[in-house]
Amino acid sequence: MPLAGGAALAQAAKADAAATDTAPPMASIVVDVATGKVLSQQHATERRYPASTTKLMTAYLALRALRESRLSLDSPVIVTRRSAAEAPSKMGFKPGSVIRLDFALRMMLVKSANDIAYAIGETVGGSMEEFVAMMNDAAAQLGMQDTRFINANGLPGEGQHSSAKDLAILGVAIRREFPAFADYFGTEAISNGTAILKNGNKLLGRFDGADGMKTGYICASGFNLVSSATRNGRTLVAVVIGANGTIPRERLSAEILEAGFATDPASVDIRVDELPVASDTEPLDVSDYICSAEGRTARANERVEERDREETFGSPYLRDLDRSPVVFRVSLGGAAGNAIAEPGISIISAYGIPLPTPRPDYTPATPTEVDATPQVPAPADAPLPAAPSGEAVETDENEVVVEATGSGDVDERATDLGIDRDGKTSRLAIRRDDAADLRKATTEPMPSAAERPAN
Repeated sequence: MPLAGGAALAQAAKADAAATDTAPPMASIVVDVATGKVLSQQHATERRYPASTTKLMTAYLALRALRESRLSLDSPVIVTRRSAAEAPSKMGFKPGSVIRLDFALRMMLVKSANDIAYAIGETVGGSMEEFVAMMNDAAAQLGMQDTRFINANGLPGEGQHSSAKDLAILGVAIRREFPAFADYFGTEAISNGTAILKNGNKLLGRFDGADGMKTGYICASGFNLVSSATRNGRTLVAVVIGANGTIPRERLSAEILEAGFATDPASVDIRVDELPVASDTEPLDVSDYICSAEGRTARANERVEERDREETFGSPYLRDLDRSPVVFRVSLGGAAGNAIAEPGISIISAYGIPLPTPRPDYTPATPTEVDATPQVPAPADAPLPAAPSGEAVETDENEVVVEATGSGDVDERATDLGIDRDGKTSRLAIRRDDAADLRKATTEPMPSAAERPAN
């Protein structure tokens, strides 16, 4: 039975179910940050796939490292070869690139950059294995009993799951423990000097008081959003998991947040940490609908209907964004130094290229056996050799290999998940058995909105 505020929530869920016919039910919850009281919830304890809302835990651990003085805002985040190989959505910096931690956090939270999330994880944990262990330790400490992480960015994989309840616990912890960093989660857009990348959270600038947090999407999860809003000094955190597109996701988020602000926490008895723990079951997989022809058609129809609606996203609580987004400038370089990166550099020269060592049985040649022509070593900043046919080489160390879209609808086109150019996906929404396709997806420019396959 729904808790306080559930009437509006149930009505909104019913309208969305009717609009999408056979769409699986969404999971949702609203929590008052100051008291932890649950203002409304539907399916909040079901195990679901978190997708890129996982990056909230990556940010949380980075902020803890700052608080404990293990890192600083200008600490260098180095894009390793392993992090650079992550599937899109990504910034596309080449291995050896160096970013300030504060810039890296904004890139991860706005662009949902999987490569940067991985690099932050390696920076905080020393290795991805150690960082994942830190993620799961932190989840246990916070009481996220239905959560297990396997990576820093939420890319699909067996064994990763969470729930609306647990993601609300994480969102509340971030708002309580790190209020000074609230603007990082509410950054409307970033720019690298050549493109403006907009935040996929469409409540920002459209819902009264909206001020953060993070989107997420894979086929198995549907469209997810952890959001926060503040009015008159009161902050709420809302979670919606499993929506069929950004429009119904933002519409339901606005509905339950508005109902939450109308609910007196004193009239509610249950706190988020008192909700039951889910049974030990597999996460609900909604990919059969979300990534089916039926699901894609429903999303396309929703976008067509949006053109003629008087209310933004069909909600009386949302308005059109009638201004340009507030843009935060980010770039490579400017970081402090460490053992492998000099202060201020944008890229580590000859990064990852091992120094040659002689074989154990090596015998130096006599002068008569060698060519008298002196051998001049290549300069340290010499360009890398050309890539094999079909692969791209980035020539500008400050170039971000992304395509900005003026419509701001990149989240609708699976910004939180890289798919191959044929649009083929597995049950978890990414093919990992074809290295050539994955390499193509991560090195070729993304097609324009008109060229991309329907989602």
